[in-house]
Amino acid sequence: MDTRLDVQPDFPAIKAQQNAAWSSGDYAVIGTTLQIVGETLAESMDLPPGARVLDVAAGNGNATLAFARRWHRVTSTDYVAALLDKGRARAQAEGLDVSFGLADAEALPFGDAAFDAVVSTFGVMFAPNQQKAAAELARTCRPGGLIGLASWTADGFIGQLFRTLGAHVAPPAGLRSPAIWGDRDWIEHTFRPVAAAIDVTPRQFVFRYRAPGHFIEVFRSLYGPVHKAFLSLDDDAQAALETDLLGLIARFDVARDGTMSVPGAYVECVIRKA
Repeated sequence: MDTRLDVQPDFPAIKAQQNAAWSSGDYAVIGTTLQIVGETLAESMDLPPGARVLDVAAGNGNATLAFARRWHRVTSTDYVAALLDKGRARAQAEGLDVSFGLADAEALPFGDAAFDAVVSTFGVMFAPNQQKAAAELARTCRPGGLIGLASWTADGFIGQLFRTLGAHVAPPAGLRSPAIWGDRDWIEHTFRPVAAAIDVTPRQFVFRYRAPGHFIEVFRSLYGPVHKAFLSLDDDAQAALETDLLGLIARFDVARDGTMSVPGAYVECVIRKA
């Protein structure tokens, strides 16, 4: 049993550290490669045009753009201002009318039942107080509305990437893995009290890079958690982390030509609020 989980997390300190991590590097470059996930979620939810949609922990706006392209009235929120700026620029480039605003996923600045749908793709799952964040999704969604989520699984590539990072840089004491959002039982237990229906669909996003080394180069430079992990280690420890990441990629890589093609398991959840 991990005694670190018996410690009460310091949520404000953890959020400050997370904000610094996601603000480092340039996640938007990586985020744009995940666009298909937002499009798939929007298709699955099948909302009528004009629906009021809140994107929580939106990053640089993958789900935001997907729903706005379907003529929904989208409010895009994140607690990292630089990522919202990137999302705003993308929306402006496409001529999409989207509202943007800073917001903490654990304390959303909106009234009860303010939206027809509340969504998050690989965003809200990283909120440290997971129960509070889940409660905020449900609170801001109207009765009969939809909550749509895309979350990495613990045994998939990204879940294992974070586990690898945690073996080299200890995560904050008392914090549960973000990958619980990719666990069907946790989703059922957490949302069943407020749900009329819960649909959980296993999906995969394929990470395609020129080579395993190219993936590490990109993530080490641009993906906040990996970027910060490498910065916190000395040269020998950095080399050990890189070796472990290459081994992780080798476990999942289906490419046979020297490039990288790694399926990353995630779950897509569509919850209809009671």
